[in-house]
This record gives sequence, structure tokens and C-alpha cells, in this order.
Amino acid sequence: MYNRRFFDDYFEKELNRSIRYSHRLALVVFDLHRFKEVNDRYGHPQGDILLQMAAATLRKSMRTSDYAFRIGGDEFALLLPQSDTEQAAALSRRLRAAYAAAIEPLQLGFPLVLDYGLSVYPDDGERQEILIRVADERLYQLKNLARTEPPAPAAAVPAGTRPAATTEKEVPPPVGSLSEPSLNASAKRPTSERRQWERVSLAGTRAYALIGEGVERTARVLDLGYGGVALETARPEELEESFNAVLHVPILPPVRVSLRRIYLGQGISGSSRVGCSFVT
Repeated sequence: MYNRRFFDDYFEKELNRSIRYSHRLALVVFDLHRFKEVNDRYGHPQGDILLQMAAATLRKSMRTSDYAFRIGGDEFALLLPQSDTEQAAALSRRLRAAYAAAIEPLQLGFPLVLDYGLSVYPDDGERQEILIRVADERLYQLKNLARTEPPAPAAAVPAGTRPAATTEKEVPPPVGSLSEPSLNASAKRPTSERRQWERVSLAGTRAYALIGEGVERTARVLDLGYGGVALETARPEELEESFNAVLHVPILPPVRVSLRRIYLGQGISGSSRVGCSFVT
């Protein structure tokens, strides 16, 4: 594959061409989530094989006008001339699925995932460094949103204090509420427990939720965490205690979820912030 130096040179040339002819240009950056664990468990020769499989997966997807690069140890990039956000996202999802299928027979014992983030000229910026930064930020958003480990098991509770079995998982109250622990207290939690408090802010993006069946309503998505989502709406009374929604979040396909209201707070300009837990 082409290296980082060629990536920098070609990106500049392709961006100038897109500016000159008013064409879109998509950048997709990839890395292998948990790749270090491969080297630690199985050694660097096995890691090299998985890098080669990632490179082969990217090359098989390319048009003659596309370019693929290895820009770091387990980091790759694609430049897609005349491609918009929807096209680049669809390609990235296919590559992610294709790589998962390719390495499945190796039975690594943990999920090695081809994560991605993308940006598009001129929608996300007009300079090379801005487009790279936006793509990197979205890559790490995906890493936070796509965590696959199960939550820590619940501690035993005396009989009679709650049902013996439950199918609902709740996210804690919003940051700043009276019941929110301090940052120092949170920092002392075990990693598996702390993950349930982590949130990805989606303020300033176009993230939204379609709510209900048949007659659908919309609400802004303010942030997203392992256990739930915070919505902003001017009519919180329209949200039932439990309801279904489809989340539309940048760089991810639409996700259908079941939600349960757990708190109501003050939003912006008279709107309300509604915290919801995912119900499984």
C-alpha cells in the first residue's frame, strides 16, 4: 500500500483538484480496534497477517480513481474522489463487515474490528488538516459508540428489594444533577463500571431520533452512552414512559432501540432534556 508520505502529497493534489472542479472528496481513516492485543497474545507475525488482510480488504473495494494508504502501524486511509458522505459511509460499513468475515475463521477469541471515521470536502472543511481532524474525531466517536463488552454483573440484592430478574438497563442521571457522583469518585471506579457513565456528546451535530410508530415525532440527540441516550424536545409530555425510536447518528447507520424515560431536566430555550435508558 502507499505510505504516509505519499498520502500527504496525494491528498493535497486531490483536494486542489476537487476545489478547482467543485467536486466532493471523501477521506476515510481506519484503525484496528484492539490490535495491540493480537501482538500481545499471538505475536507480531500473526499481527502482520491481520494487517495484510486489512490491506487486502481495502484494496478489493477500490475504484480505479480511489487510493488506499497505510498511514501508521494499524492505521489506514482511503481517498475517494467525487464521493459524498452517504457513499463513503456505505463503503466503510461494507469494509468493516468484509474484514470481520475475513478474520472470523482465525477465531481470535476477542473482536478485532476495523473502525472508521470520515470527512468530506467541502461539507466538513476545505483544508487538509481540518478534514483529517474531523475524520479522526469521528473515528473515536465510533469507538465510543460501538463498545461491545457486556456491563459488569449486578451485585446481589436481598430478596424483596427488586425483582429477581430484570431486562432493563439504566444510564445514570445527566452530568450536573444532584445525584451525579463527583469526577474523583468516578475515576476510582473499576473500568467496567466506569464505562457505563461515559458519554459521547452529539451537541452541534445533526443527530436526531425518530420516535413512535405510524405518527412519528423527532427529537434532537444530545449525547449517547453505553446505557442510554439524552434527547431534547419541546414536548416531553408526548413521550410515554416506554417507547421505540430510531437513532440517526453521524457515521453510523440508523439504529432501532427501545427506550424508557428515567429523568427530565431543563434544556435550552425552553426545551426539555429527557434522559432515557436502553431496554433490552
